[in-house]
Amino acid sequence: MTDQLSPVDLSSFLNDKESQQSKDDCRRIAQTLRDTSCLVIRDPRVSEIENSNFIDMMEKYYEQPLEEKMKDVHPELHYQLGATPEFVEVPRDHQEKINNLIHPNEAQVPKGADPKWRYFWRIGERPTKTQFQELNSEPVIPKAFPQWTEVMNRWGNLMMQSIRTVAEMVAIGLDLPSNTFLDVLNCGPHLLAPTGSDLGRYNELKRIFAGYHYDLNFLTIHGKSRFPGLFIWMRDGTRAPVKVPDGCLLIQAGKQMEWLTGGEIAAGFHEVIVSDETVAAIERARAAGKSLWRVSSTLFSNVASDHLLEPIGRFKNAATAQRYPSLLTGHQVEEELRMIKLAAPQ
Repeated sequence: MTDQLSPVDLSSFLNDKESQQSKDDCRRIAQTLRDTSCLVIRDPRVSEIENSNFIDMMEKYYEQPLEEKMKDVHPELHYQLGATPEFVEVPRDHQEKINNLIHPNEAQVPKGADPKWRYFWRIGERPTKTQFQELNSEPVIPKAFPQWTEVMNRWGNLMMQSIRTVAEMVAIGLDLPSNTFLDVLNCGPHLLAPTGSDLGRYNELKRIFAGYHYDLNFLTIHGKSRFPGLFIWMRDGTRAPVKVPDGCLLIQAGKQMEWLTGGEIAAGFHEVIVSDETVAAIERARAAGKSLWRVSSTLFSNVASDHLLEPIGRFKNAATAQRYPSLLTGHQVEEELRMIKLAAPQ
């Protein structure tokens, strides 16, 4: 992993926001997101055991028969709650950007829909009134998992706790009021969104599980996966594998962060593929009799659906206003969902 992504420990900020170390950490976080669109953090409130318990449950969920998982699928809600089956989500067309990537930083060219499952579980308070009810509906609970709500909410709330701390630190590092991003996250449709990729069936080298793409939301956060395969692109076009240290969390900037900062922090491009390291991990897991489902313990934090999405403060000028026009966040999300085939065309 590149030195630019060495972990930032949140302890100093949590203990004393006014300390010099905290101020330095805020600047470092902001600069790292500018340079890489990614960030690795160590949050003392989040343990590896919590991540492991969550992944254990999701492995069991994805190992269920197909007919059981299909009971949790809701295309009428744009798949924004419950399960999304494999070969439904299609990466947005970024062929022009892919064509401009120079060796050795090329992306695998997506070929149709991704062979991954996903489960969406809403985290946090919902708005009492919204124009976007399908983005803020009640949860879907699988019948075979009595512990589901407790485990999902436990992990999701821990992830949101980290997101809120980082959001505050980024604002400070960008010389914005500390509550700038916290305010727009209130009552957002935050989604705990673990993916499930069946490495027992799809394990050939360079198989794409998540084609070259950016995330449409504000900040994405992940616990450490049990199988490698995530690659990111830095702002300068360099491709790098992500290796999250034990006990750490990965954060990626999404399109809403890019929108709010007028491109100061860009949505990061990334892909998940079967790499040589993935193949080696599959062989170890198979020999040990462990699950061959690759689970990502992911949460997508989102700006509130009814918030007007536009560049803020010093990031708003004629150029950024043209590139990032004002629109309701819910409309931005719906348009992105249409582009990746999760919402029907208008």
